[in-house]
Amino acid sequence: MTQEAATMESERHVFQADVARLLHLMVHSIYSERDIFLRELISNAADACEKLRYEANSHPALLDDGASFAIRILLDAEAGTLTVEDNGVGLSHDELTSALGTIANSGTRAFLEKVKASDSNAAELIGQFGIGFYSAFMVADRVVVETRRAGGDQAWRWTSDGKGEFEIAPVDLEQAPRRGARVILHLNEDSKSYLDPHKVESIVAEHSSAIATPIDLVEKPDAEPRRIGDGAALWTRPKADITPEQYREFYQELSGQFDEPALTVHWRAEGRAEYTVLAFAPGSRPFDLFDPARKGRTKLYSRRVLISRDIDILPGYLRFFRLVVDSPDLPLNVSREMVQESPLFAAIKKGVANRLLQELGKFAESEPDKFLELWKNFGAVLKEGLYEDPERRDALLKMARFTTSVDSDGKRSLADYVAAMRPNQTAIYYLAGEGAARIAASPQLEGFRARGVEVLLLSDPVDPFWVQTAVGYDGKPFKSVTQGAADIKSITLTDEAEKPAEAAAEIKDFIALAKQVLESAVEDVRVSDRLSESAVCLVAPEYGPDLRLQQILSAHGQSPVEIKPVLEVNPAHPLVVALESLAKSSDRALFEDAVWLILDEARLLDGTAPKDAAAFAARLTRVLGKALGA
Repeated sequence: MTQEAATMESERHVFQADVARLLHLMVHSIYSERDIFLRELISNAADACEKLRYEANSHPALLDDGASFAIRILLDAEAGTLTVEDNGVGLSHDELTSALGTIANSGTRAFLEKVKASDSNAAELIGQFGIGFYSAFMVADRVVVETRRAGGDQAWRWTSDGKGEFEIAPVDLEQAPRRGARVILHLNEDSKSYLDPHKVESIVAEHSSAIATPIDLVEKPDAEPRRIGDGAALWTRPKADITPEQYREFYQELSGQFDEPALTVHWRAEGRAEYTVLAFAPGSRPFDLFDPARKGRTKLYSRRVLISRDIDILPGYLRFFRLVVDSPDLPLNVSREMVQESPLFAAIKKGVANRLLQELGKFAESEPDKFLELWKNFGAVLKEGLYEDPERRDALLKMARFTTSVDSDGKRSLADYVAAMRPNQTAIYYLAGEGAARIAASPQLEGFRARGVEVLLLSDPVDPFWVQTAVGYDGKPFKSVTQGAADIKSITLTDEAEKPAEAAAEIKDFIALAKQVLESAVEDVRVSDRLSESAVCLVAPEYGPDLRLQQILSAHGQSPVEIKPVLEVNPAHPLVVALESLAKSSDRALFEDAVWLILDEARLLDGTAPKDAAAFAARLTRVLGKALGA
């Protein structure tokens, strides 16, 4: 112990409130899942070894003792302790306080919110939030952590019974690990079965066999260590030698998720850039998928030496993949920034993205039902690529799946759509909005539905953007049903549809007068081809953004000028016919109120509020008063 550490007294701290809540949850809510504590402690130990391996790239002296990385599990039946120790990076005094006493690094609050909002098994969520250390209190009455930071000359002991407080005290260097951490669990009476070597070995085989750090078991004090995990990097082994269970276990360690991977891709590339990739598409959506600060979750190695834990190797729209990339050609002793700027790294990035898209395309064709589940989880993310990556847009469009006016299950591909196009149909029609069910009830769909024309129902936030920039698919342009003229008269009505009355000429007075009344609010008032049931709807002018994109831009203050919509009316609707009669009467005030009200009706049908709520209420009161003779 250094003189400075020797003069320090032990410190007592109180857990932050969220950590205290978490500890209570660990003991009382997921007690039946106790085996996971060992998985989590081993995972933390392996991370500590990887972190030191990475830091040693810049500071080789950290590994001067020459000891190979290893994790050791020690059992002491007489003392009733189970110890997990590693020779990884270790923790300093401040790191110990921060990591094991606050929520700053543990993700505790996010975990608790997820458990509260989810029906998922809490044990399946632990690894996703970096709070696995606390699972030790499911099996231990007291937990002791003895640790020494690699390269440091001080060691510390953290002690807690998990009931609200923890203590930190200096430790003599002779009693501390040379580097790394030693986690000592004083097992409670219900957990003494974890002192059985066979049980421990079984848990390690089930949960941690894919760990890339060797694991040794010491069955009793003074016994020789026995290797129960070889630490061989899974991605370096031939695919034929790897079982599905081993892939699953490695995926779970890599991703922190404990579901089954939806897709596993393992390949070795040779040529200008030589590298090996092991990638997984998760079976469920990570909780932080749409977090702007979310890391790429790609580990980059050179000859199994970690270069970066979260390198940006994938385009943003493939960020849900979890993968390891290992290239013998990448230099070790350079900065992360220099690696990312190298031509070799650029070639690897391009090759990995292209291959993953290729594998997704194959998956969509060979196992459409399983791919559909993947699309439901990550389709909204993949569609970001339709806007961000024109070079790969065709590949993404080919695999994309859509909810449509004839397929509410979201299974429709564009190839399916094109194959089912009606005679004289020349475009792929779409309607963008908020929520597929709400979009499906839009009045703009009526004329298309009457003609059997399928419409894509686009409800993801990115949809209004990519569809404006995409040229089309299979020679067919994309066309919004809420923009410009419908141009569907040449498509015949289905046998079931009622033919609309020829009434355009009969409402010319209404059209002319409505244009005058609404001149300040709309670009035009015209007879609609797209309405067959509703009285009115709004559409955007022929050029510029469609209605949904206008709404998004306006909500974010990015619409440079207000674009007036077009009010379309159904000439056969009884309300419009009545307004034609009113236009010929002398009651101009009632006509104006009615016309403004049908404009606000169209706005409401489009999911927006009346522009002037007070004026809307006043007009409604006057019209209802006249109707009721008040």
